[in-house]
Amino acid sequence: MVQLLQPHEYPRRILLCVTGMSPQIVTETLYALAVTKTPPFLPTEIHLLTTVDGARLAKAALLHPDGGHFHALLKDQPKIGFPRFDEDCIHIIRHNQQKLADIRTSVENAAAADTIMALVAQFTTDADAALHVSIAGGRKTMGFYLGYAFSLFARQQDNLSHVLVSSPFEGHPDFFYPPRQPRRLVTRNGYHVDTAEAEVTLAEIPVVRLRHGLPTAFINGQAGFGETVAALQQSFAPPHLLIDLEQRSVMCGAIAVALKPQLLAWLTWWAMLAKRKQPETTWREADVKLFLDIYRFVIGIDAFNYEKTAELLSNGMEKEFFQTKNSKMERTLKNTLGLAATPYLLVAVGKRPHTRRGLSLSPDNITIIGASFA
Repeated sequence: MVQLLQPHEYPRRILLCVTGMSPQIVTETLYALAVTKTPPFLPTEIHLLTTVDGARLAKAALLHPDGGHFHALLKDQPKIGFPRFDEDCIHIIRHNQQKLADIRTSVENAAAADTIMALVAQFTTDADAALHVSIAGGRKTMGFYLGYAFSLFARQQDNLSHVLVSSPFEGHPDFFYPPRQPRRLVTRNGYHVDTAEAEVTLAEIPVVRLRHGLPTAFINGQAGFGETVAALQQSFAPPHLLIDLEQRSVMCGAIAVALKPQLLAWLTWWAMLAKRKQPETTWREADVKLFLDIYRFVIGIDAFNYEKTAELLSNGMEKEFFQTKNSKMERTLKNTLGLAATPYLLVAVGKRPHTRRGLSLSPDNITIIGASFA
């Protein structure tokens, strides 16, 4: 039995935060992960998502060589080690290559969503990394987008949290973490408070992990936020298969699936069987003539490939051909549709060696355009 690593055991451990005008979120979260959490999660690198103004504040408050609180925390808590956190780890949200000073308009919100999702997708492609995401800082929309992106891409080793700081230290401009040597701070009301009384805790947030529902092409984050959410939403939509043979196009719900001519003919063949209410078959019983008729119509003037296939199947369906086409067709559907591919995949009925396969789609949910035999 394979022993799964715990998040703190991964060789690469990433802390990702969003901040706006409160850079102390970074040090508070790092303190909570390293000091109050059991077992501690000690990041090997820290990344920050923010705006132009947020980046300026973070550099001054956290990274400045004269009194930067990040460096002070590392010195105060040697167990943290020396995670990488420099100016290159501060990611500023952009729109049309322009860095955003704030996020106010719908266009700027969309840009923030795309930037956040791309970064989360990037970090979750590394199988040797565990990602810890904090949504405590920044505008509420930034926290929402980060939490949503986490839900879309998170793996088992990844975690989401919100750091909690007791009153009156929460939001205090001079409080960044409880130092070993307590300090006296003055509140806005003029009261003196002792940092020894401050409590910093981590509230871990359970989420529904939807990564398995994304099409493979979306896992790397190349699609935008809206497009990714729409693709996932398709997995919950009623299935409908539309095949237009003249246009050589396939639509599964609202998503187009690109299939090479032979695979298009193969999917159409299965769809035709389902519409004729004879969906399940075996390679031994396969209607070769129907498949070849469909393939000839699809391939048109490219007779050479048709003749090769017709010769191969001249004595009936070949087992290897049957299995290979099923595998390639289903792999393409899964890569394009993700979890939404399920209704369009073949189902197996019966036990070996008498297993029969076919589409489970209702004939009413299948439309074939462009051929007299359809």
